[in-house]
Amino acid sequence: MSAPDITRQSLRIPVAGVVLDADVGLPESPRGAVLFAHGSGSGRRSPRNRYVADVLGRAGVVTVLADLLTAEEERIDMQTGTLRFDIGLLAERVTTLTDWVAQNESFAGLGIGLFGASTGAAAALIAAAGRPAVVQAVVSRGGRPDLAGPRLHEVRQPTLLIVGGRDALVLELTREAMRKLGGTVRLAVVPDATHLFEEPGALEQAARLARDWFLQHLRPVPRDGDD
Repeated sequence: MSAPDITRQSLRIPVAGVVLDADVGLPESPRGAVLFAHGSGSGRRSPRNRYVADVLGRAGVVTVLADLLTAEEERIDMQTGTLRFDIGLLAERVTTLTDWVAQNESFAGLGIGLFGASTGAAAALIAAAGRPAVVQAVVSRGGRPDLAGPRLHEVRQPTLLIVGGRDALVLELTREAMRKLGGTVRLAVVPDATHLFEEPGALEQAARLARDWFLQHLRPVPRDGDD
């Protein structure tokens, strides 16, 4: 089967009092939609997240890669490194972006998933806890789910935690967080991979794991007026 044609758009989305830049990939006959939650100084231009988005897009999944910080906030964060660890701020914006995806007519009827990397994984999990009727699945790649704190108990969605086998600290923190998650959870360890999945084949494996998880768990949502 050939890969679907993908329409790409760059948008500016009003979110919680600011306007955030986003890149959207909309394949023909989409099978679901995934919002990316970046973290630790990353954004929509992250080559790793864009690679994962391309893999999802070829599988027929809508991808929304949005910056969680404004350009001015990014400049401040580059100097101080503080905003990337403001989990409350990041989670609020991921939650509002999730609402935007759910209400956008272009994505109507699609199940929604969240993909979080680094600190963005905690923001994605908090957003999932706050939107149990909207978010159907969560994937973390090299994430910090532990930073979601007490909200982990509220996450009921199927959650996949992808960690590099040589990312020892994050692997330990992830195992601790797993015991607190309230729903179905799976840990996938990519052998010999470090935190950024820079080793040959590591990112490809992580992307395939994420694709398969979303295809398994994202289901169509009845639209208003559907029988």
